[in-house]
Amino acid sequence: MKINAQRLQAHFEAMSLIGKIGETGTCRPAHSLLEQEAFDLAGSWMQEAGMTVRRDHFGNLIGRLEGKNPDLPILMMGSHLDSQPYGGRFDGVAGVLCAIEVVKTLHDNQVVPERSIEVISFADEEGWRFNKGLFGSRGILGKLETDELDRTDAQGVTRRQALAHIGCDVTRFAESEYTTGSIYCYLELHIEQGPVLDLAHKPIGIVSGISGPLWWTMTLKGMAGHAGSVPMPIRQDALLGAAEITVALHEIATQVPENPTVATVGTMNVFPASRNIIAEEVSFTIDLRDIDLDRRNRYEALLREKIEMICTKHRLTYTISEDTNSEPRYCADWIKNDIRKSCQELQLDAPELMSGPFHDALPLSYACDYGMIFIRSKDGISHNPLEYSSYEDLALGTQVLLGTVQKVLAHG
Repeated sequence: MKINAQRLQAHFEAMSLIGKIGETGTCRPAHSLLEQEAFDLAGSWMQEAGMTVRRDHFGNLIGRLEGKNPDLPILMMGSHLDSQPYGGRFDGVAGVLCAIEVVKTLHDNQVVPERSIEVISFADEEGWRFNKGLFGSRGILGKLETDELDRTDAQGVTRRQALAHIGCDVTRFAESEYTTGSIYCYLELHIEQGPVLDLAHKPIGIVSGISGPLWWTMTLKGMAGHAGSVPMPIRQDALLGAAEITVALHEIATQVPENPTVATVGTMNVFPASRNIIAEEVSFTIDLRDIDLDRRNRYEALLREKIEMICTKHRLTYTISEDTNSEPRYCADWIKNDIRKSCQELQLDAPELMSGPFHDALPLSYACDYGMIFIRSKDGISHNPLEYSSYEDLALGTQVLLGTVQKVLAHG
């Protein structure tokens, strides 16, 4: 049984036109009309693959291929169709379109699985619009936090308002939650978003686990003053403090070069943002990730010590808001074995590697066993219009996913 590589490529090319920026870029914000347009298109392909299609109150798109025994826990696959504001064509999209192609292949071959299969495009995986991601995948598990609907985007729109605009009813979230035990396992195909497979000249990888992300929003407060008249020794410069914390974060994360720890300050807002006023307030984001939770916790403690020292030195006050805190999550051995067997059947030598980025698989890992397939990313580039995975690699990964689904279904 083989997937249709030409059809898959045509689907990628059609999806890339929605929210297209420049020649190869994509901007499809979560809960936006552009995302809904993408859902319309993907939903039409789900229907062609024999699935019934619905949208839930978290803003997720869900296709379901009914099994012989619909009471059995489902086999779930998926990813996301929202993008970064300056993103590429393959991040998230690969997991949705390749899963649809797998179901389409089963349907075209008159395969009716014992258990039902669902393919989901989860809403707001990326998290940039409301500064907290994995919304749809956490939502279906009842794992949202109390203040999430009141978070605002750059235009002051709350998530509550954005959801209402696309027809979701936040008072009916419970209707869209999955009951405990209703998901048998979760499979996600994704581009690697890093250079490991490309450097190893390997098209496919088997994911061993997902690093645990710690996200902070930090605010420093000092004192504004004239840039020309306040002497350097007595300044309370919030931007200087933010700069020193940024350097400290880098030094902590790189103290053992061979460790997979990564740390990033990704956004920074300065007030009052005048060239001749000393910065009074700076808000910025901190992202710290590691596959080893004990090490990440040690690094967090070191960072807190550094922050206290820096703020004391510059007479600054500070607050830290914890936006995300997840432990590393490891893929199920039995699913990894099924993926590996599917690779071997195609004469593929697929290495195991960890995922630094988080994915919708992360919250799903708390509800069921999960596995992930990685597709080679050219030069390791992602979250960038230059992001590229070849259609040949994507087709190969989809064939591996099909083989894995068949093996998972054969377990009963």
